[in-house]
Amino acid sequence: MIKLMVIDDSAVVRNAFKNMFAKVSDITLIATAQNPVDAFNEFKRVGLPDVFILDIEMPKMDGLTFLKQINEQRPTPVIMCSTLVSEGSHAAIEALSMGAVGLMHKPTGALSKYFNTYADEFINLVRTASQSKINFNSNISFKKKKVQATPTRSISAKASKKIVAIGASTGGVQAIEKIVLNLKDNHPAVVITQHIPQGFSASFANRLNLIAPHSEVKEAEDGDVLLSGRILIAPGHLHMEVKKEGLSVVTKLKDYPKVNSHKPSVNVLFASMAKEVGARGVGIILTGMGDDGASRLKEMRRHGAKTYAQDEKTCMVYGMPRAAVALDAVDESLSLEGIVDVINKI
Repeated sequence: MIKLMVIDDSAVVRNAFKNMFAKVSDITLIATAQNPVDAFNEFKRVGLPDVFILDIEMPKMDGLTFLKQINEQRPTPVIMCSTLVSEGSHAAIEALSMGAVGLMHKPTGALSKYFNTYADEFINLVRTASQSKINFNSNISFKKKKVQATPTRSISAKASKKIVAIGASTGGVQAIEKIVLNLKDNHPAVVITQHIPQGFSASFANRLNLIAPHSEVKEAEDGDVLLSGRILIAPGHLHMEVKKEGLSVVTKLKDYPKVNSHKPSVNVLFASMAKEVGARGVGIILTGMGDDGASRLKEMRRHGAKTYAQDEKTCMVYGMPRAAVALDAVDESLSLEGIVDVINKI
């Protein structure tokens, strides 16, 4: 039985979670609290849970402070539940970088309809979180870029000969950050599909752009050219493809239904890489639950691309890489350090 605790200052939200998990046989909501200070009192009564669902902006103590404190005592899987306000969006991405397992968008209205629509997603995320490996990092540091990315630099940069496509889900924010921090100057173009709710992908890209020493990182726009030193992040509400245009390769953003239960979908990105880039491509699948990306990574491999998976030891959730390996879609499984080395040697 998975023991869950919800900490949220909204009584409506807490009641919605109570109703949702009351119907789930393998998850028990042991307690709720309207803020982290009250939650510490609940621990004395019911003990620590296996998983937290945590709001960000709350009275008495904010969610990030609580995340740090609880993980210093006992690393525990945390799912952040946040609205799309700009400050909350930035804080949610910081929480994922610290080691929070997942992020769910919490709307400001129509809560009943929202929780009915996304009940299965919440339930599956709690189940995944309970089995995840937490790599908590409280020492988040923003490094100044050695080279400031400017429009002039982007326009004058050369089109990338090789293109690296990365797919990730649960735990991916932390893994991608480690990769980006260690890329060398003039690295090949990188396109990334990370499963992330709408509204948070821009904050994720902006955060990476602040800390990346040798890269320009941005949320992808339709028609962005894949340039050396550039990293493009799929928007959280659109599929991202790549397409050849003359001597360049550009991004194409598409608004159509979910693929493999996701939008953006890793399979969509990898399928376009196989078709448009072929042997010039490199496919990498990182930590995450499910199997999104596995079948189209195999297609990339059939078209001559080199393909890699994050190894089980360094994954928060060894789901997507496991599925790719099982399909024989992967040339080699590597640690994050090994993946960085591959990209830097291209």
